[in-house]
Amino acid sequence: MKKLLVYLKDYKKETVLAPLFKMLEASFELLIPIVVKRIVDIGIAGGDRGYVGRMCLIMILLGIVGLLCSVTAQYFSAKAAVGFATKLRHSLFGHVQQFSFSQVDKCGNATLITRMTSDVNQVQNGVNMVLRLFLRSPFIVFGAMVMAFTIDVKAALVFVVVIPVLSLVVFGIMLVTIPLYKKVQSGLDKVLGITRGNLTGVRVLRAFHKEEEEIAEFREGNENLTAIQMFVGRISAVMNPVTYIVINGGLIALLWIGALRVDSGILTQGAVLALVNYMSQILVELVKLANLIITVNKAIACGNRIEAVLEMDAGMDEKEAGPEGKEAGKSEESEKPEKEADGPVVEFAHVSLTYPGAGAESLTDVHFKAMKGQTVGIIGGTGSGKSSLVNLIPRFYEATKGSVKVDGILVEDYPIKELRDKIGVVPQKAVLFKGTIRENLLMGKDFKDADEKAIEQKIRKALEISQSAEFVDSKPEGIETRISQGGKNLSGGQRQRLTIARALVREPEILILDDSASALDYATDLKLRKAIHGMENPPVVFIVSQRASSLLGAGLIIVLDDGNVAGMGTHEELLATCEVYQEIYYSQYPDKRGEVQAR
Repeated sequence: MKKLLVYLKDYKKETVLAPLFKMLEASFELLIPIVVKRIVDIGIAGGDRGYVGRMCLIMILLGIVGLLCSVTAQYFSAKAAVGFATKLRHSLFGHVQQFSFSQVDKCGNATLITRMTSDVNQVQNGVNMVLRLFLRSPFIVFGAMVMAFTIDVKAALVFVVVIPVLSLVVFGIMLVTIPLYKKVQSGLDKVLGITRGNLTGVRVLRAFHKEEEEIAEFREGNENLTAIQMFVGRISAVMNPVTYIVINGGLIALLWIGALRVDSGILTQGAVLALVNYMSQILVELVKLANLIITVNKAIACGNRIEAVLEMDAGMDEKEAGPEGKEAGKSEESEKPEKEADGPVVEFAHVSLTYPGAGAESLTDVHFKAMKGQTVGIIGGTGSGKSSLVNLIPRFYEATKGSVKVDGILVEDYPIKELRDKIGVVPQKAVLFKGTIRENLLMGKDFKDADEKAIEQKIRKALEISQSAEFVDSKPEGIETRISQGGKNLSGGQRQRLTIARALVREPEILILDDSASALDYATDLKLRKAIHGMENPPVVFIVSQRASSLLGAGLIIVLDDGNVAGMGTHEELLATCEVYQEIYYSQYPDKRGEVQAR
């Protein structure tokens, strides 16, 4: 939690002024019992109404000044807390954006969302409350005790006993509840994960009539969260009644001692009333302090969880501008331009991949080269490592063995942005964002200084190649048509074609189609592949597909079987030599088996 305080560095003035004005307010509040004492002992006892009136005006003035100080303190504390939370949220979001796929998989989406929202809000409330009350409440407590000693030392000894007992209660409960609040937030993570899964998969759940099972799972998670919240709530709830018991016991002792000393003529009635007021102030402030500690406990627990995410290594070291590897690559290119021009665009050299926490390799000893303009097909059974292979090219994951090169340079030697500017990725799940079609397509590339007409031409070209132009033009608003979150107002095929168009807008050197045409009919799929091959400067295309028909024209087909390369070559070569490829192909075209056997 301490490391998060760095985000308050731009609010040093507010973090000083907020508690300072609260201390001023507390100082005026501590003067009130003295004024009351004078009203009773001098004004009322002497029958001086004018004196009583003047003292009442002083009380009102102290109240007004105290209110102004309080409002000012609230303003500064709120400004500091909101600014702190804003900077923390930006930093956390930026840090998460740098996570590798492995780190995101490790944390989980639900956990990261909770950190970004609920946890940050709890920390913001904690900072706000600390700036307002952390110094004020102790100041009132000890200030009231000091003022009590100025009135009567013997009666003030009650304060000396009461305050340590109260402190023991408050801080004892705090030590017990801090670990429990961590469990509460973990339970909240689980409930959020269940909720998120239900909302994103609601159509599937209804299709399989699984509502009752999901409701039961949510009920279980929610009841577990409620149980631990109630448990920690009961412990925290003990604080207030115990505090009242101790304070009221102190008041009884104070009134008893005060009455005896008034009878003896040592104390005045106004002095006893002032002492009671100070004890009441202590009661009020300790109740506030108890609530503050509960809030701070939650904030500390949440802050530690946020800190844990911020301390997580992003998983990949990113080269800065002008990496040694890049410079070396450039020098080689200048010395041997023909060799570089004819060299492989993508090269895998004995690459293996093991996911964090996995017991076995997902890819084993993959070795191939992809040349400029070539189409590389990747096929295999479910879980054979097809997506894992192509995810190594843009460095979504890092190879655990071997090396991956793009344009003859190790992917690790590229700045992430420079590497991914070369690559257009169309993932398995077609993800579109809320906004217009145009806005979604322009996510593919940042056209800072480009002419508007040129941008429109690139968009149009991408739509035509991806076979999206026809259905986009059929919409009344065309390219300005609004898309709902996730593209729910489009069909599966339309979403896939638009995600392909988004990748093509950036005119990539390498295009990765990760099973991104599964929702397209065979005719549209064929048109798409022909259009990509017909581009003026065709990219190296990696096609991950379960359809053998999508890979027939590929210059190189890689067949994966449980992470191992089962075969590599053209369609004809693999059909003659690779059993795994034969099994896949003939399962889709059983009538072809007889033709081949006849030959």
